[in-house]
Amino acid sequence: GPGGNTSVKDGDVMWIKASGTELAHAEMHDIFVAVDRAAALAEVHGSAGDGSCQAAVLDPHTTLRPSIETTFHAAFDHAVVVHTHSIATLTHAISPEGCAAARSKLGGLPFVTVPYAKPGLPLTKSIMSRVTAETTVVILQNHGLICCGSSAPEVSELLCEVEERLAMPHRAAAYNPPEATPESGMEWASEGWMAQQPRTCTLAMSGSYYPDHVVFLGPGGLSGGGQVGAWPAILFEGVGIALRSDASPSQRAMLRCLSDVLGRLPEGWSASPIGPMAEAELLNWDAEKYRQALASRP
Repeated sequence: GPGGNTSVKDGDVMWIKASGTELAHAEMHDIFVAVDRAAALAEVHGSAGDGSCQAAVLDPHTTLRPSIETTFHAAFDHAVVVHTHSIATLTHAISPEGCAAARSKLGGLPFVTVPYAKPGLPLTKSIMSRVTAETTVVILQNHGLICCGSSAPEVSELLCEVEERLAMPHRAAAYNPPEATPESGMEWASEGWMAQQPRTCTLAMSGSYYPDHVVFLGPGGLSGGGQVGAWPAILFEGVGIALRSDASPSQRAMLRCLSDVLGRLPEGWSASPIGPMAEAELLNWDAEKYRQALASRP
């Protein structure tokens, strides 16, 4: 999906993945934006700009926008910074017990855990208040993972090590497709097993656990706003999950993401949603509306 972002610094220039683009498309399309790192850092410190880093873009003719998280990429001195919303990390990051387990599993690595904050400047400032010059791994609660290093191979190796340490098996769950025909314009999603397992059903209806869920599937978990079609997916307790037939690839990816995360959450771990106020911050934010618009394109 369009979540996560990658950056590479080359002297005073930082190349950052553009908002709403996918790293998987890097060899087919121009998805990176060159920004003036010093100008981006000025936005981190509040001496210029609005935190969007639009003013730091070097090419005045580009139609791409720098990632909404450009500021924290600029703030790290490492040459390569990779931010992912990996399944293994999210499984730990949405749970207090999971965060404690991650601290144990990542022992020996220079890592820190950062509480949830709104993406953009609030998150950047929270990160920078906790990392040191030696930090190369950051677990963002209810958000994802950051790995940093001096080269792409170094960061790739570090990312693989973190993923291996945090890997969790998916619990096998039977899924019985509903016999009833879904409403017009909807289809039953294969992730509907979540509606048929009592604990997972409760978790899926309890709220949103990370920003991309809110942006692409809407607030309130899979409640669908209580109205079929109001958001891309809606869960029917004990029955299944109805997905809009015209759901975008990004929306389908986010439903799969929730299934992958909740399917790995151990029985003894709780899960903490980001809450209605944090959801509202994301839904009313122009930067996220822009990502929604890009992701809705065929």
